[in-house]
Amino acid sequence: MMKVSVIVPVYGVEKYIAETVRSLLEQTYQNFEIILIDDASPDRSIEICQQFSDPRMKIIHQQNRGLAGARNTGIRHAEGDYIAFLDGDDLWLPEKLAKHVEHLEASPEVGVSFSRSALIDSAGNSLNTYLMPKLANITVEDLFRSNPIGNGSAAVIRREVFEAIQFQDNLYGTVEKFYFDDHFRRSEDIECWLRIAIQTPWKIEGVPEPLTLYRVNAEGLSANLLKQLESWQQVLEKVRSYAPELIEKWGNLGMAYRLRYLARTAVRLKDGEIAVSLMHRAIATSKQILLEEPRRTLRIWFAAYLLYLLPQSFYAQLENSAAKAVGLIQERRIQKEQIQQAASNGTDLGGQDLRLL
Repeated sequence: MMKVSVIVPVYGVEKYIAETVRSLLEQTYQNFEIILIDDASPDRSIEICQQFSDPRMKIIHQQNRGLAGARNTGIRHAEGDYIAFLDGDDLWLPEKLAKHVEHLEASPEVGVSFSRSALIDSAGNSLNTYLMPKLANITVEDLFRSNPIGNGSAAVIRREVFEAIQFQDNLYGTVEKFYFDDHFRRSEDIECWLRIAIQTPWKIEGVPEPLTLYRVNAEGLSANLLKQLESWQQVLEKVRSYAPELIEKWGNLGMAYRLRYLARTAVRLKDGEIAVSLMHRAIATSKQILLEEPRRTLRIWFAAYLLYLLPQSFYAQLENSAAKAVGLIQERRIQKEQIQQAASNGTDLGGQDLRLL
C-alpha cells in the first residue's frame, strides 16, 4: 500500500497539467499514488494526463463538482496514510513529499504539515516573493487572520484528521462522506482548516522550506475578488453555526485581514482604485490590524495609493525594485531558519545547497 495519496483536481488546466504531473514524478520520495480527478474538464487536460504511463497514476472521472468536490472524491479513493493535494496549475519541488513525510513521522501530534510557498507567474517564472507565514503554535485565531497554510497545494495531512471531521450528506442523489464542504466554490480550504483547528486536537505546523510553487494567474484572480470576499462571508456564517463565540470574538478581525489580503491581490493585479477601496474597508472593519501588524498593513495601504496615483510605468519600476529587495530578505530568513531547524534536529547541512528555486 502506498504511504501517500496525492490528489490532483483537473479542470481547465491544459497549459499547466503536464508540468504539474512531472513535478510529482520527480519527487525524491517515491512511495505515493497519484489520483487525478477529472472534474468534467472541458479542454485537453485529461488527454494530456493519459500520455503519462506511470503505474502509480489513476484517473477518476466525475460530473463537475468544483475544487472541494474533486478533493472529496480523491479522499474517498485514497489508500495512503497521508493525503496531499496539488492543484492542476501548481508545482512541487522534488523534495516536497520527503520533507513532509519526515516531519509527520517525527511529530505524531501534528496532523497537518505544510510548507511555505514561492510565487510563480503564469509562465512559471519566479516572482521573487514567498508566502512567509507563522510555522508553529498555530491557533484558530491565526487561521482567522491569515491562513498560514496559504493555498491548497501546500499541505500534507494525516488520514485520521479527515476521518475526525467527515460528515455525511446527499448532494448528488446518494449519501456520501464529505471532508471539504462541496457548497463552497472558493475558500473551501480555509473552511476545512478552521474545522480541523476547532473540532480536533491535531496540530497544524509548517516546515521552513518553500516547497510549493504557487501559480499567480491574473486571469483567474481579477474576476474573483468580489467572489472571494463573498466566500469568506460564507465561511464566517458556517463557523457561526457551530462556534458562534469564535465569530463574536474574531469575525470582524478576520474580515479585516481578508479585505487586506484582497487589497494586496488588487495591487498585484495593478488595480489601484479597488486596492484603495478594499484597504479603507479593512481599516473600517477593524482598526486592530493597524495595531497587530502596522508595518505590513501600512505597506499595503501605501502601495495601493502609489498604484492609484502614479503613472503605471513609474509604479512598475518601484514595484520591481521593492520586490527584489523583499525577496532577498525572505530568502535569507528562510535559509537561516533551515539552518536552525537542521541544528535542532542534529543534522549537519555541511555542503548542502540551500538555494530556494
